[in-house]
Amino acid sequence: MSILSSMRYCLGSPTSYGPIYIALAFIPFGLFFDFMDGKVARWRKKSSLMGQELDSLADLISFGVAPASAAFALGLRTPLDTLLLSFFVLCGLTRLARFNVTVSTLPKDATGKSKYFEGTPIPTSLGMVAAMAWAVSQGYVIGGEKGVLGGVIGDELSWWGGVHPVVGVFVGWGCAMVSRSIHIPKP
Repeated sequence: MSILSSMRYCLGSPTSYGPIYIALAFIPFGLFFDFMDGKVARWRKKSSLMGQELDSLADLISFGVAPASAAFALGLRTPLDTLLLSFFVLCGLTRLARFNVTVSTLPKDATGKSKYFEGTPIPTSLGMVAAMAWAVSQGYVIGGEKGVLGGVIGDELSWWGGVHPVVGVFVGWGCAMVSRSIHIPKP
């Protein structure tokens, strides 16, 4: 629903914020369902490789593709912006794939859970979602009162289309997700 609401915002008036607020509001539901599917699996004492892969796919869509789609809808639309948003999504994919492959080799605690996350977990992208909601509330969107937060570097009409510096947050977040040196303790 989030991705489709982002598309709906792109089709309408840039000052009609309803669809983009809906898009941003749906993303945190992914976190609720991510917690619940794990709880149900542990409660039932059942898990499967299929379930693990579907969980990763749902995480990629909820916390990778949906925030990138919302950022595109809000105005990060130059060719270079699009390339860098795609980099963020691919970092999320890489992070989840690496987790699925290495989860059995990470150090475990007494209950059998991994002691830490290697790289930032993809649901941390909810921080960017909150920032985007703030940007919308302040009018920092394409066609909005203040334009895209941070403006654009370069000519949007050139072959590379310039770049919005704020897309660097997505690049940094993506790099943090795939970092092998960041270890975040699991709760």
